[in-house]
Amino acid sequence: MSLSVEIRHAEADVNGVRLHYAAAGAGPLVLFLHGFPEFWYEWHRHLAAFGHDHLAVAPDQRGYNLSAKPEGVGAYAVRHLVGDVLALAAHLGHRRFTLVGHDWGGAVAWAVALARPAALERLVIVNAPHPTVFARELRDNPAQQQASQYMLLFRSAEAEAVLAADGHKALRRALGEVWDSRFTDEDRRMYLEAWSRPGTLTGGLNWYRAAGVGPPSGDGQPARSLFEIGDLPVVEVPTLVIWGERDKALGTGNLVGLDTHVRTLTVRRVPEGSHWVVHERPELITRAIREFMATS
Repeated sequence: MSLSVEIRHAEADVNGVRLHYAAAGAGPLVLFLHGFPEFWYEWHRHLAAFGHDHLAVAPDQRGYNLSAKPEGVGAYAVRHLVGDVLALAAHLGHRRFTLVGHDWGGAVAWAVALARPAALERLVIVNAPHPTVFARELRDNPAQQQASQYMLLFRSAEAEAVLAADGHKALRRALGEVWDSRFTDEDRRMYLEAWSRPGTLTGGLNWYRAAGVGPPSGDGQPARSLFEIGDLPVVEVPTLVIWGERDKALGTGNLVGLDTHVRTLTVRRVPEGSHWVVHERPELITRAIREFMATS
């Protein structure tokens, strides 16, 4: 078996938008969804790893990097994000697939599993809370409320200017040790280039604005989860949740009671991992997903 797998790039006109995606290999589809403030490149190591025996695909989701950036906050409602994922899989010729998501990509992955469980063979979530559990944490857990204060900034009109200032210093600081010691010079160049593309910051921030997600605010607005939840069904898709326990934005309280919302749940805690565990422990992520695939 070759030790290297070529990553190729393409575009797809799906669900009313043009999405750029990176892909490797052929076979059963594994679709990787990035979070904020990332883009397809978050998963480049995993594309190479899974491309040996799968069609591994990582899109720039709408609003990000090389994909379309529709105008208006409403264009980033969760139903559109779910539609993008399902339409891209259909464009690639797959009716069922494995879906992997981190951060906001994980939020979309939860939503796909809830809306269209028949489309998924299995679900893998990395540091992204289930919407019902997150609603409880935002409402009842002061530590999660404090950790989520940044969401109020991200929904504000000042967010783009704050995040772009001084060479995107706030975004670089958010990535912390990953930016300083895990990323190569090429990694940093790729991220700065992606963040600097016209409209990209607004596109990513509009996900927060469309959802209205965040803790209670000083003007009396109540806490709000990732999307309007109501009485959500139990997730019927076999699900692996990988959680870096040193996540400063999303506490481990988001794992408490999760088993009541997921029929078949496997949880893999990474005590030394942060919110950016995808970058910190790529081999662990790959191994955990492969082990899950072999048994689910």
